[in-house]
Amino acid sequence: MYLAGSKARQDDGDTAVHPPSDSGGVGRRAAGVGSTAIALGAVSLLTDLSSEMVTAVLPLYLVIGLGMTPLAFGFLDGLYNGVTAFVRLLGGHIADRWSQHKLVAGIGYGLSAICKPFLLLSGASTVALSATLAVDRIGKGIRTAPRDALISLSVDDAHQGRAFGVHRAMDTAGALLGPLAAFGLLWMMADAFDAVFIVSFSVASLGVLVLIAFVPGRRSMPVGAPRPTLRETVRILGDAGFRRLLIAASILGLVTVGDGFLYLGLQERMQLDAAFFPLLPLGSALVYLLLAVPMGRLADRIGRRLPFLLGNLALVGAYSTVLLPVDGPLLLVLLLALLGTFYAATDGVLMALAGPRIPRDRRAGGMALLQTGQATGRLFAAVMFGAAWTFWGMSAAFAAAALTMLAVLIGAAVLIRPESRRDEGNA
Repeated sequence: MYLAGSKARQDDGDTAVHPPSDSGGVGRRAAGVGSTAIALGAVSLLTDLSSEMVTAVLPLYLVIGLGMTPLAFGFLDGLYNGVTAFVRLLGGHIADRWSQHKLVAGIGYGLSAICKPFLLLSGASTVALSATLAVDRIGKGIRTAPRDALISLSVDDAHQGRAFGVHRAMDTAGALLGPLAAFGLLWMMADAFDAVFIVSFSVASLGVLVLIAFVPGRRSMPVGAPRPTLRETVRILGDAGFRRLLIAASILGLVTVGDGFLYLGLQERMQLDAAFFPLLPLGSALVYLLLAVPMGRLADRIGRRLPFLLGNLALVGAYSTVLLPVDGPLLLVLLLALLGTFYAATDGVLMALAGPRIPRDRRAGGMALLQTGQATGRLFAAVMFGAAWTFWGMSAAFAAAALTMLAVLIGAAVLIRPESRRDEGNA
């Protein structure tokens, strides 16, 4: 359905070596989506199904089951989402250095799968639970940049948005199925968190097997060519366009509230039964699934900057929705629709926006720099928002988040300026 071009052009070949320049080798890469994005999409579908089973019940498990305060949850949520900042650059650099993106991504997927059973052993120990979640996030941090580099290197610059859109749509299909699976297990067996964690481990393990069997390895550099050093990777910051994009993504991450807080806000506003809490991510995941590919295609057609900025504006709307004098289904639909739109217009689009600005031989490392800045910002955002909720209350915390996000978004719009038609996806 999503493949474009002839079989010869789609075959990612993956033992083949592509020229290191940004413009070279396009004829040997897929003109549309290509098999690499599809295969990695299947891996991400299974992995996200596994992780979202846990994520869907985690806020409920911690705040209601274990009695954590919003401040404590903020610290743990910051750890869960921000610890990747310390390993993303390492994972991306090693993938470029070894020219083994599949191997490094596989290590990351494996770590995330292995840690799932240890959630059962953590019990009410905050230290053990934090360590387990940290290992899971380390795995995510290691794999993300090499995986996105594999996708970016498999298609030409003009189709980056579409390729990432297809991958993110498949990834989100897993995010859609994960909460359903968690809800089904909790429905059949009350408070069956152990069953959720065991099934999550099984699905994640299947994802690793799919990666090994169906995702070809791709070399970004010819055999025997000099490998980029960490210093050379960091020198990507010398490009003004990439540097502005990194700053914009980082400051936006600093005001991006974790989904768990939004779902807890909905739960408090609507007084939802605890059994239905795992279903809340379904709405945003469905919107993300429906819009990911259209947003990617639109970004390739009109430029990636505008959809990215409007996507962040949708998040401002999601924060504001919690404060509106509405209730019931309207509140639920509006917030989840805005949250799903935010992800569809920003997640893959940001990687597509960055890809053509990064040299091919340092593609994973450059993407890791960008993701590290974003993850670091979100780490602090979770802690700050948790503190604001604890000391000011939910409404004041969301009001402050919306106003701050709007101000930062204006600054990001100034920072992200297209430098060429290629950068905007019109190559």
